[in-house]
Amino acid sequence: MGERLDEQQIDVIVSEVGPRDGLQSLHRTMPTEAKVRWIEALAAAGLREIEVGSFVSPKLLPQMADAAEVVAAATKIAGLKVLALAPNLKGAERALASGVHVISMPVSASRAHSMSNVHMSPEDAVEQVRQVRALIDEQGSVTGLEVGISTAFGCSIQGDVDEDYVMQLARMLADAGVDSIGLSDSVGYANPTQVKRMFTRLRAEIGEKAGAGHFHNTRGQGLANVVAALEVGVTTFDASQGGIGGCPYAPGATGNIVTEDLVFLLESMGLRTGIDLEKLFAARAILHEALPGESIYGHTPEAGLPKNFVYARERKEVSREAKEESGVTRV
Repeated sequence: MGERLDEQQIDVIVSEVGPRDGLQSLHRTMPTEAKVRWIEALAAAGLREIEVGSFVSPKLLPQMADAAEVVAAATKIAGLKVLALAPNLKGAERALASGVHVISMPVSASRAHSMSNVHMSPEDAVEQVRQVRALIDEQGSVTGLEVGISTAFGCSIQGDVDEDYVMQLARMLADAGVDSIGLSDSVGYANPTQVKRMFTRLRAEIGEKAGAGHFHNTRGQGLANVVAALEVGVTTFDASQGGIGGCPYAPGATGNIVTEDLVFLLESMGLRTGIDLEKLFAARAILHEALPGESIYGHTPEAGLPKNFVYARERKEVSREAKEESGVTRV
């Protein structure tokens, strides 16, 4: 692909969540050294945002016990925005001390899922977010604060989730000082019509604070939901290499969308991601090596790139050159 694209040349940000969302759902623990090599390989492929770990009790998730060590290594990678999850104020204190660039906090729109996941009500979770915002400001830190509203499209524990309540939560989080608020289909319930409606409402409710789409491919709707979100202006999407991951506290929440398939979709549509697919495919070798026997998914890496595939950047360069040759200029 040539030189790394500037941020202004990126049309859609692909935010890799495999090292956190993916690994925490597995029963085994990836060695720290392998995690760091994997993150370095993902960054070398052009990923600009990676959620590298979770600051939770190692008794609950031993897979994340090395989060501070992984953050320390990841923040040395030039040009990489390093995210980590913190479920509460205590976790956020550890995340801040690690030097992470962005803290991501889980707030669920399902009361049943919220109690299962973070052992508090959604309103109490918002209060934790408010306290973390105060902590960041008190320390004069430049660390960002993001929330993806979990189970925004439905819940495998309680079933329906009130869309009006999702919007109410979004307003509460915006008032609490969150920088970016997205919607997460934590259990793979969403459909494209619902996605368009919800993200349109989210932008109307909180304006520029409307953030990323986080979709699971549990029922095969992941990429269709991405296209629906693109059509209403969403420009950041979470994904996991190899499709690993899910929520360990929500039954049936398997299957994050596959990073490789998402990048191929976006580039094929003429949307620049800045990611080199061949290098991304190569990074899968680290997963196979460090997690032998685990299921690693992805249609694109298995089938390979089609002979007529062209990166979006190259298409735009050809288009610009053609306009210049024809004498067409912008006014």
